[in-house]
Amino acid sequence: MNYEGGMDRHGGGDAMAAQGMGPLPGGPARRHGRRRRLILLMALLAVVGLLGLWLAKRHKAADDFSSGTDTQAPHVSVLVPGRALVAGTISATGALAARHEIGVGSVGEGGEVREVLANAGQWVRAGQVLARVDSSVQAQQLANAQANIAVNQADARLAQANLDRALKLVDRGFISRANIDQLTATRDGAAARVRVAVAQRDEIAARIRRLNIVAPVAGLVLERDVEPGTVVGAGVLFRMAQGGEMELKARLSESDLAGLTIGAAAEVTPVGAAHGFAGHIWQLSPMIDAQSRQGEARIALPYAPELRPGGFASARIHSGSVVAPLLPESALQADNQGSYVYVVGPGNKVARRAVTVGLVTDGGVAITQGLAGNERVVLRAGAFLSPGETVEPQAVPASQGAKAI
Repeated sequence: MNYEGGMDRHGGGDAMAAQGMGPLPGGPARRHGRRRRLILLMALLAVVGLLGLWLAKRHKAADDFSSGTDTQAPHVSVLVPGRALVAGTISATGALAARHEIGVGSVGEGGEVREVLANAGQWVRAGQVLARVDSSVQAQQLANAQANIAVNQADARLAQANLDRALKLVDRGFISRANIDQLTATRDGAAARVRVAVAQRDEIAARIRRLNIVAPVAGLVLERDVEPGTVVGAGVLFRMAQGGEMELKARLSESDLAGLTIGAAAEVTPVGAAHGFAGHIWQLSPMIDAQSRQGEARIALPYAPELRPGGFASARIHSGSVVAPLLPESALQADNQGSYVYVVGPGNKVARRAVTVGLVTDGGVAITQGLAGNERVVLRAGAFLSPGETVEPQAVPASQGAKAI
């Protein structure tokens, strides 16, 4: 017994472990296993607690949302537009052209062009000769007609002299009254032949003048389509802009045309030009194209070298002015009931307000009906709001509100 006890007291357990018998119950390994299980149990309890807390908060948030007591109201930007003088503008594009383009050609029988006296880009006066056509044949005809006049005038003088002598002898009975009548008829026929010859001469002279191609009005020569040696007949040889006046044929929609009147001011800017040119509408199309559903507004412009017919240009047409609140397009909403905005009223509650849209400008849209100008209008995010919803408004200055367009 003492021997066994001695073994226990003096490391018998260690000896047994060394002999492969394993650790005895209650050793260091067992204590380490208990500690690890305790740590895992505590971690599991912590995870379960956190999960329960998250579920409780989520359930409370759902209850608050369903009962309408959500304390996290959405932040929205609001704008107090006020009232201002709003000038409406309509943007359009189109082609430049001469306001009154005139084609100039030969109005006579034509012939070979001997000389061209005008070129494109040149200013001419009314009646100025632009080109001369060969008139050598007509000149001979004119000389022949002039000679024929001289012959008939001589015959007329002779007939008058014979009549005068006969009248002196009729009272003496040497010449009968019948002879007097015959001499009178001869004198009248000779005078008539003189007038016919003069008319023939004038006709030939007019034909010669018509051979020359002249400017019917004062203006700017736009195009020249003739050179010396060209045989011309009927056809256009020059194109002119009467008075040098130009125009822009602006294409507009039906709705835009309906808001315009004759005389409305406009600013036209050709492609590549550094500045615009002032003009006014002088004619509105009486018809709408059935395919494009567009009409034409013709904007009169004074002459300027930058305004070249056939070129492309843009226009800003002034379509009147009103005193009204001005809102950026981001504030406007629309549905099957019409246009509307959201305003923030008492208690920061959102309310729907029906509005009537007026002039559309680069600075925003004028509201002709529905707003007085002192309301807090939701600037953005109107599509995500609903009437009666509570929001947290954040005021935006009018200058910054314009940037939202």
